[in-house]
Amino acid sequence: MVGSAIVRELKRQGYDNIITRTHAELDLTRQADVEKFFAEEKPEYVFLAAAKVGGIGANSASPADFMYLNMMIEMNVIHAAWQNNCRKLEFLGSSCIYPKFAPQPMREDCLLTSALEPTNEAYALAKISGLKYCEYLNRQYGTDYISLMPTNLYGPNDNYHPTRSHVLPALIRRFHEAKVQNLPNVTCWGDGSALREFLYVDDLANLCVFLMNNYSGNETVNAGTGKEISIKNLAELVAEIVGYDGEILWDTSKPNGTPRKLLDVSKATALGWTYKTELRDGIKLAYEDFLRKETSCR
Repeated sequence: MVGSAIVRELKRQGYDNIITRTHAELDLTRQADVEKFFAEEKPEYVFLAAAKVGGIGANSASPADFMYLNMMIEMNVIHAAWQNNCRKLEFLGSSCIYPKFAPQPMREDCLLTSALEPTNEAYALAKISGLKYCEYLNRQYGTDYISLMPTNLYGPNDNYHPTRSHVLPALIRRFHEAKVQNLPNVTCWGDGSALREFLYVDDLANLCVFLMNNYSGNETVNAGTGKEISIKNLAELVAEIVGYDGEILWDTSKPNGTPRKLLDVSKATALGWTYKTELRDGIKLAYEDFLRKETSCR
């Protein structure tokens, strides 16, 4: 999702010398293959958006996989970029790197000040390692590697898997299927009280290119809207946009995750950037993308 959005944004801005690889073409967990790619292609600028991602269920069920795969991807790519004199690299992390009970909204400097959310600790630790490796390379070798921490993302090419997707695409799929099957109710995890922030992926891509051109520094930059919504209100909004009018139930035996996760985006704002896509408009675009994928799979 993120990689394709960055490519769209680069093309929109007139960049045409773009080197990409799909997972089938290059497995970033294989060090020798990554080193061969960098030695042959010698990219000057690298956007590192690749990662193994998932929602609360997937993170809780497979913490070892989330840590190992993300650590391997990050270290292989960042190290190979340094070995091949990459001019600049941008590493994309996640807002889940911040402490579970961090002061809200979360500033970049609250990193590592207290305990992480247990349900995604493995993923968070891997992402923290990636941004710290960039920082250490900058300090030791004078590289220009920057880190960007996005909030929850959604949009074209999202993952709508029934059990391995994030909350917003999962809701889109569940309410759509409930609508098609004329189900009387849909059950969601938790009690709906958790607050979340969402950023449309094309807005993130715009920020990625903006920072590549306009920012250098060891401190990460938060990427978000500065606005939040409860999961309960999000579910109701998605149901409305999808056109599902059944009852929404809540399974309180399931975890809520971090109670609140709002980013302080004042740093990005001070640099001259702000988001463009409001949540309702973005969900409509995401649902259109979901419907296109459903149609193409038939």
